[in-house]
Amino acid sequence: MPVFKLNDQAPDFTLPSISGGTHNFKEALQTNSDHWQLVIYFRGSWCPACREELEDLEGSKSYFDKHQIQVTTVTHDDKEELEKMVDELGLSFPVLLDEDWEFLKSYDVHLHGEDAPYEDHGTHGDPAYFLMDENGKVLYQQRQTSPFGRPHANELRKIIKYIRNNLK
Repeated sequence: MPVFKLNDQAPDFTLPSISGGTHNFKEALQTNSDHWQLVIYFRGSWCPACREELEDLEGSKSYFDKHQIQVTTVTHDDKEELEKMVDELGLSFPVLLDEDWEFLKSYDVHLHGEDAPYEDHGTHGDPAYFLMDENGKVLYQQRQTSPFGRPHANELRKIIKYIRNNLK
């Protein structure tokens, strides 16, 4: 699949949620028809930078709620470890398990695999960020090839504000 561009329709996905059940992107759009969707791929529960970022996102939850942004996170990790992390950090937004790399592939998230030039906790997806409008059109995307340089909650808030103020 070719990489999608800004203003393209984001690919649909259905993934299991750590809290139980499944999460479907198109259904989330319909359920929260006036919300933008911020979907973040993180490396895993073992990643200190990811844990810090998830805590920052949780700390900014009231901002995202006030501005009608639904935050959803995705990773390929051990389910039990994710459940522990969600409980430890008190995360209230959906944490989805990308068991078959479905999301990673359809959203062209960088896979740090065995062929990577450096060792980094085995095979995993690197951080990626996708902001979609209430219709599922891509407004912003950023894909990393390392754990560093990612936009944290304050930067995401600035990005959202900038896009809203300059939306055509």
